[in-house]
Amino acid sequence: LPVKKRPRTFYSAEQLEELERMFQEDHYPDNEKRREIAAVVGVTPQRILVWFQNRRAKWRKLQKLSIKGNRKYPASSA
Repeated sequence: LPVKKRPRTFYSAEQLEELERMFQEDHYPDNEKRREIAAVVGVTPQRILVWFQNRRAKWRKLQKLSIKGNRKYPASSA
């Protein structure tokens, strides 16, 4: 039996703005906080869970790239 994938959730600019603001406050919202965010944004708490998982992955990737970039071009102390 093939696994049915859930259709992609598309977020409006306002929803993304709110999600990013919440991400700046807390990278790991608990169940209660996810429910609150879901109510504000207008999607299910499960979608919020997945969005935060994906956003943390993106954040870690950017952190890694930032560290690599700093090593490549160390700040000169002149």
